[in-house]
Amino acid sequence: MITSTILLQAGGAGGAGGIMGFLPMILIIVVFYFFMIRPQMKKAKDHKKYIEELKVNDRVVTTAGIHGRIVEISETTFLVDVGGSVKIRFDKSAIALDASKAQNAAPKA
Repeated sequence: MITSTILLQAGGAGGAGGIMGFLPMILIIVVFYFFMIRPQMKKAKDHKKYIEELKVNDRVVTTAGIHGRIVEISETTFLVDVGGSVKIRFDKSAIALDASKAQNAAPKA
């Protein structure tokens, strides 16, 4: 009788200990989501919205650091005038969000 009581108590404690053992892992996943995944998703959403709002004559900076002015917009690309008579076609994803916003906010000369 004493043996069965000890086994029941040990079995009950083991179940609660299992959940407590997973608690740190769950907390790590939650912290990782809020500090890493969620901000990246927001940044990607903002970049997509910015690309959709670009129009002809907007000044942009590509991810390669090339500065220019949008001359033509197609479904997946921009034709960018980089100076003189040089025009380069870039994929829409090649536009750098932060640098282009800063350049468009600056007064145009």
